[in-house]
Amino acid sequence: MGCTVIAGGFWGDEGKGKIVSYLALQDRVDVCVRTGSVNAAHTVLFKGRTFKLHMVPAAFVYERCRLLIGAGANIDVAQLQSELSETGVRNRLGVDRHASIIELRHSSQDKSNDHLKKLGTTGRGVGPAIEERVRRSAKLAKDLPELKPFLADTVDEVNAAIDDKKNVILEGTQGLMLSLYHGSYPFVTSRDTSASAICSEAGVGPSRVDSVLLVLKAFITRVGAGELPDEISREEAIDRGWFETAAGTGRERRSAPFNFELARKVARINGATEIAVTKLDILYGECAHANDYAKLPSEGQDFISNIEKATGVPVTIIGTGPDAMDIIDRRSASVLT
Repeated sequence: MGCTVIAGGFWGDEGKGKIVSYLALQDRVDVCVRTGSVNAAHTVLFKGRTFKLHMVPAAFVYERCRLLIGAGANIDVAQLQSELSETGVRNRLGVDRHASIIELRHSSQDKSNDHLKKLGTTGRGVGPAIEERVRRSAKLAKDLPELKPFLADTVDEVNAAIDDKKNVILEGTQGLMLSLYHGSYPFVTSRDTSASAICSEAGVGPSRVDSVLLVLKAFITRVGAGELPDEISREEAIDRGWFETAAGTGRERRSAPFNFELARKVARINGATEIAVTKLDILYGECAHANDYAKLPSEGQDFISNIEKATGVPVTIIGTGPDAMDIIDRRSASVLT
C-alpha cells in the first residue's frame, strides 16, 4: 500500500470515512494523518456502531494504527475531546504542535457574518479561524495546556513511517469542488481540498506518495448554496433514495446524478491513480452488500466501466453498503475494464 492520499471529488459527502476505515482494517495501516477541520464529518459504521468524526482519523477502527492530526489542520478542542472519549483512542493520538485552534468566538463570527451565511457555511468557525491564521495571530496547539499530552512532531512521524515502508494514509476532507482555488467559488470552503493540499497539510512531499485514491459517490450531493449541475428536486431525491442529511450538521443535502465530465476534471486535478465509488447499492439495489465484482448486475458493471472510460483511472474499490466491510476490492486486478 505505501503512502496513499484519500481525496474527495465533487462537493464532499462521498464516503471517505468508510473508505479510510476499510483500508485501515484490510491493509493494517500503521499511520493515518487527518487534515482539514471540523466543518466536515466522516461517518464510520463499524461493529454496529456509527461514528461521526470531525477530528479523529477514520482509521481508528484498526487498533494498532497511530492517529495524527496534521500541522495544517484546525482544531476545535471540545470536539476533539468528545471524539477521544467516544472512540477510546486517547493513548494513540498525536496532534502537531503547529495545528491551529478554533475558538468559540470564531464560531460566533461565522454565524453573525451575513456574507458567510449567504454562502451556506456550517457556522463552525473554520473560516474566521483560518483568516486569523493567515494574519499570523492564531493560537496553535502548542499554546494550549489541555493539548500538551497529545503534542507531537507529526511531520517527522509520518515521514519516518514512509522511510520504514509502513502503510500510511493521508486523510483529506470535503471534495475538490469545495476547494478555495479549484471549486465553485465563492461557494467553497476556506482552504484547498485537493490531494496536493492534503500532502501539504500533512507535511509529506508529493514524490513520497505512492497512490492517490479519489472517492466518488454513485450520485452527487452537496450542502449549502452554489451550483449543482442537473440538480433534482427534494421529492425526486427521496423517491430515488438519494436524499441525505449532512453527518456533521444535519443539513439537507441537495442531489444530482453522477457527472462523468466533472469526474474526469476532478480526477485530473487530484492526479488520481485509483478511484473508489461508494453507494453503488443505492443506485442499483441488487448490489447491496456484494463483495464480488463478477456478481454485480450488468448495469452496475457498466456504470463502473463508464467511470473508468471517462476518467482513464481504474475503479479499484466499490462500496456496496454502509458498513466498513461492505466493499468490493479490485486492487489486485487494477486494470481498466
